[in-house]
Amino acid sequence: MTIITFGVKEEGKEYIWRPAAYGLMLNKEKDKIAVIQTADGKYFLPGGGIDNNETHEECLVREAQEEIGMQVQVGRYIGCARRYFYSTNELKYYLSEGHFYQCDIGEQTGNPTEEDHYLRWIEPAKAIKSLFHEHQSWAVVKALHD
Repeated sequence: MTIITFGVKEEGKEYIWRPAAYGLMLNKEKDKIAVIQTADGKYFLPGGGIDNNETHEECLVREAQEEIGMQVQVGRYIGCARRYFYSTNELKYYLSEGHFYQCDIGEQTGNPTEEDHYLRWIEPAKAIKSLFHEHQSWAVVKALHD
């Protein structure tokens, strides 16, 4: 299986492999998707790094609770893509391996626990242009055209 890869692997740099799971969540009208906006203005799909021996589903459920304070129902698998990047926040090089799923949002169960993460509902075209990680934009395009 070929996995599409974004970014450029810089020679002589040590990359930390970081498997992650992300959810593509549409509103009821199916005209906007959920994104997380961080305090520095960057946009990301809800989700994040897989901890220990979590399944993709367990990771998505945990991340949704932490980032948006909501339950999610994990649905159809969209695909997998990777991105090489340098984290200016952590000052480390990463190879993010994103596993993307369509998810349905459930009940609000509390407040998000991650500070500086804000839920925004934006049009898919804006998300595709605005998401910080190219592999997340790829997943939105793939989900909308499959």
